[in-house]
This record gives sequence, C-alpha cells and structure tokens, in this order.
Amino acid sequence: MVTDFEGKKIVVVGGASGMGLKTAENVMAAGGSAVLVGRAGDKLDDAVAALSRSGAAWSVAADLADRDDVVEAQKQLAEDHPDATLLVNAAGFFTPKPFLDHEVGDYEAYHDLNRAMFFLTQTVVRGMIAGGQGGAIVNVGSMWAHQAIGATPSSAYSMAKAGLHALTHNLAYELAGEGIRVNAVAPAVTRTPLFDKVFPADQLDGAMEQLGGLHPLGRVGTPQDLASAIVFLLSPASAWTTGAILNVDGGVMAGRN
Repeated sequence: MVTDFEGKKIVVVGGASGMGLKTAENVMAAGGSAVLVGRAGDKLDDAVAALSRSGAAWSVAADLADRDDVVEAQKQLAEDHPDATLLVNAAGFFTPKPFLDHEVGDYEAYHDLNRAMFFLTQTVVRGMIAGGQGGAIVNVGSMWAHQAIGATPSSAYSMAKAGLHALTHNLAYELAGEGIRVNAVAPAVTRTPLFDKVFPADQLDGAMEQLGGLHPLGRVGTPQDLASAIVFLLSPASAWTTGAILNVDGGVMAGRN
C-alpha cells in the first residue's frame, strides 16, 4: 500500500462506485481525503458515508450530462476544495451498438461526459496552480480507444475515449511547468457497475467469464486492479512519468486469445 498521501485531497469524478470509489478508498487508507463527484442519490450518499468512517470525505452532486449542474459543481469545487492536488476522471458508461444504429443522442451522451470532465478538470487545475504545490491527474481512458473489438461495437465510445487520451497528452505538456503530472489508464474489460447495464443480471457472470478469455491473463479486471495502477500514477513513485497511457488490460494490447 502506498503510504504517502498524508494531507492530500483527491477529487474523483465518477467516484460513487467502481474503480473511482476504490481509488478514493486507497488514497484515504494512505492518509488522504476525498471528494466524490457524481449524480445525486443514494449511491453517492452511501459511498461518502462509507468513506467518512475512515477519514474526511465530501460529495459534489452533479448530473454530468446537465451543463448547469456541471457549472454548479465547478463553483462548489472552486469554493470548497481549491486545495485538492489529486484528480481522477473516472466517470463513464458503455453501451455497445453498431455504428449504423447510433442515434444523435447516443453520440452526444459520450461527448457531453467528456465536456463535463474537461471543464471540471480546468477548475481543479486552477486550484492546483494557485496553491503552488503541483499535482497529479489520472484520466480513465480505454482499450477500446486503441482497437475495435468485434463483439462490442462501440464507435462513439471509442471516439470519446480516444479524445480523453489526447487530452492527457496535451495537458501533460501544458501543465508540466506547473509541476502537474497528467497520465491515463486504458483498461480492457473490468467488472464494474458499467457492465451492469450491458448484460442482464442473470447473464452477467457468464458474460464476464466468457470475456475473461479475451485477455491473455485469463480473466477480466477488478476495480482494485485499476485502482492500484491509478494510485501509482498519482503517487510520488511515478514522479518522472507524465503523458503516459498505461494499458491495464490483462495483456489484451499484447495480443488477444
């Protein structure tokens, strides 16, 4: 366990579940505090309540598809959490669909999410620069931004995640002089609530087992698999790493079964 987040505050966009929540747990276990940004509701409230048992945790409620909500979240982050020096953009959803079946709403939903993360990141970075302590950002990209998978056609999703990879490179360059590092992880199939909406509940276990065979390591990922990589990229252990897209994918980019 990394033990050098004492006194550090992390903002996790999409932190109410999955790898975002697991990352917040890991940072708090190492002495940090956490701000979870997510849709208002029991899931967000329960996540913050659970985290609060081990340290300071806050919520910023926002529907990331609602531009007014995003503006309000920016205001809240700027006013209440300008001291955050760690940021993870983990919000996402995945709805495989053939290219010709995409409607405008399908396309816009992915890119609205990128828009929200772009401007929330801008707000947090302004606080980092004003604080003068540098910082670290990790974006959750995707293996699907690198290659297409026949079983899961996802052109709009892949396009949006590729944009997040490009943002990672651009911000790494622009913010290096401020002591702010920017990296990304690119997971393959990871068992998070994201897949709960892809497969019916009674088919989820079988689908995960079948998809596990796609990966040379023989299984799908877990939230902790991704959180471990994210925490490394946030920590001083990766102090000379910026602009990297780290494949945390069970070996899929090396070759597929």
